[in-house]
Amino acid sequence: MEMNDLAHVLRAAKAITGETVFTIIGSQAILAQHPEASAAMKMSMEVDIFPRDRPDLSDLIEGALGTESHFHATFGYHADGVGEETAILPRRWEDRAIVLEGHPLFDGAVAICPEIHDLRASKLMAFREKDRSWVEAAVTAGLADPATIARRLDGIDRDPGGTRSLASRWVKAMECQSSEP
Repeated sequence: MEMNDLAHVLRAAKAITGETVFTIIGSQAILAQHPEASAAMKMSMEVDIFPRDRPDLSDLIEGALGTESHFHATFGYHADGVGEETAILPRRWEDRAIVLEGHPLFDGAVAICPEIHDLRASKLMAFREKDRSWVEAAVTAGLADPATIARRLDGIDRDPGGTRSLASRWVKAMECQSSEP
């Protein structure tokens, strides 16, 4: 997915909900901070999104822009209308968030996206293979620092799957490997 695809989803979500400010919490949030990221980090064709002030409208987004919608069939990418609780993010992530406002492709829509280390920590809470690969790609490309990801993991309060300690050990091992000569 590229920035123009994300912009298209934002414009469509704005048209459907009447809202202008959206939070993007999935992997495509990387486009806010690193639109030049490698294809491996942008391969997902879905945008996890909710209207910041009206998360209750996420169902409208899901219905009109979601998987198997006409939008998805036409453009090859889709939006998952999610809730605020979908991503497990570190404390104060909003203070570090990247806000895309006034972007010429957004037609007045605003995107709030977690900063790359908050995003990586959140993805590691799921601890799926695809999420670990995604984190490794960012570290290898020099876009994310394992020590910062580890600190952000320590700042996560919710641990419903009990994966925080596992994710923390994994990223600290990555930190040790990246500091070896």
